[in-house]
Amino acid sequence: MSSIFFDKTSMDARIGRSRTLKALLLTAAIALPAIAHAEPTEAMREAAVAKVDANAKLAQEMVDSVFSFAEPGFQEFKTSEYLTGILEKNGFKIQRGVAGIPTAWTATWGSGGPLIALGSDIDGLLGLSQYPGKPEITPMVEGAPGHGEGHNSGMPMMIVAALAAKDVMEKNKIPGRLMLWPGVAEELLATKAFYVRDGLFKDVDASIFAHVSRDFSTGWGPAGNNGMVSVEYTFKGKTAHAAGQPWDGRSALDGVEVMNMAWNMRREHLPLTQRSHYVITNGGGQPNIVPGTATVWYYFREQNFKSIRDLYELGNKISEAAAMATDTTVEHRVLGYAAPNYGNKPLAEAAYANIKRVGMPEWSEADKAFAKAVQTTNKLKGDPLPTEVGKLTTPDDRSGFGGGSDDIGDIMWTVPTITIRYPSNVPGAIGHNVTSAMAMATPIAHKGVMVGAKAVALTVLDIATTPKLVADAKDYFQNVQLKDQKYDPVLRPEDKPAIWLNSEIMSQMRPKMEPFYYQPKKYKTYLDQLGVPYPGAAR
Repeated sequence: MSSIFFDKTSMDARIGRSRTLKALLLTAAIALPAIAHAEPTEAMREAAVAKVDANAKLAQEMVDSVFSFAEPGFQEFKTSEYLTGILEKNGFKIQRGVAGIPTAWTATWGSGGPLIALGSDIDGLLGLSQYPGKPEITPMVEGAPGHGEGHNSGMPMMIVAALAAKDVMEKNKIPGRLMLWPGVAEELLATKAFYVRDGLFKDVDASIFAHVSRDFSTGWGPAGNNGMVSVEYTFKGKTAHAAGQPWDGRSALDGVEVMNMAWNMRREHLPLTQRSHYVITNGGGQPNIVPGTATVWYYFREQNFKSIRDLYELGNKISEAAAMATDTTVEHRVLGYAAPNYGNKPLAEAAYANIKRVGMPEWSEADKAFAKAVQTTNKLKGDPLPTEVGKLTTPDDRSGFGGGSDDIGDIMWTVPTITIRYPSNVPGAIGHNVTSAMAMATPIAHKGVMVGAKAVALTVLDIATTPKLVADAKDYFQNVQLKDQKYDPVLRPEDKPAIWLNSEIMSQMRPKMEPFYYQPKKYKTYLDQLGVPYPGAAR
């Protein structure tokens, strides 16, 4: 018969170690963030959609308010103050004046998990003032800027999406961080390259951009548009009396004109893919004084980084030749840059699944009638308001000849990024034109923003809860997108954001525009405030 011995000291030690281990495990559980879900549950998705719907009034007020501010690039002071105020009230931390741009900002919230950037443009266009809801060209303030590209809708859409995603993430203890940011002076293609240079996106894991459209879609791969560099050339000469002793002068305007003539002759020998255009912003003071200073502003567009740089350097060479020919001097500065656009495939596929889930808005008979009135009155060719979402576009859907540019490309070549197009405008409306402003503070714009916000909110939840999606997006970015090309902006250290642009025109126009600012506490919609019936009838 064997004996059993009881060692009290040994047992006490084991009990002590067990208690210590439990305490450590408890402490670790408290200290560590919640484990990310494999994917958002159906309940989470429904909650996000419901939260967007709950903010429909806020969305309408933001869309209409920003439309009424109608501020052009670098002058978006009222717009930025208004939007950051809403975000701040909802728990976001605001950093203003980022990248040395007074109207630029970031709004951040959250902790742990992936950092998800959400952005859209906020600037208007010069000379496109327009009453919303009127199918005839009717300026609110003659000569004032307006939202003829629909940029009044993008950040309101992103804010509503962010508030919905934030609510679901808080209630379900989903780790993750959101960073909202505005596209300032996008119509000048003048800020996003500076954002990148200033490091705004250095810690971002995934980025969603949004742009107003007539359809509801996204895509991946090379977008088929052009990258661009915006350059200002200033010639310096010597003034003289143009009638008395003109031989004593050296005309800076001659330098500008020789450059333009030489560039126009060179066009014949440039690739068909290039686009280039210019305006003379300073041609002198009066005819009887030989201009001592003259300035010309060029946009050079091409499809890849090397071609953009080659075009830019050719412009510089021609400017120097023009200065030599006219015995003047020339200096140039880069005012803006836009990389070619390139969408991330895994993010686009995830977003497109959500676009299909959300579907198109339910257009009312009034919406359809107004869209038709805009098309008929302005002799525009366009289909009726679409009832089905667009397709997930790929490089196979795009032509080899670009055209326009969008400086979201700079962010696309910095972090995995997609653009979601949401249906807030009338098919056939002309871009950068008053016809594109007519619907942008009407139910068409409001409804498009709502479906766009739902798709963005759902995609944010996908990113926050699915580590594989983030990993796949980064793998595609590193091993597919960057395989043959690398981001190569032409910005020099001395190039700074052109924050002085549009300041003079706004100093003249803002006092005339302020009486038209939307008053949401007094009027249900901006159309109500303006006394515009909906739908407006075509004459």
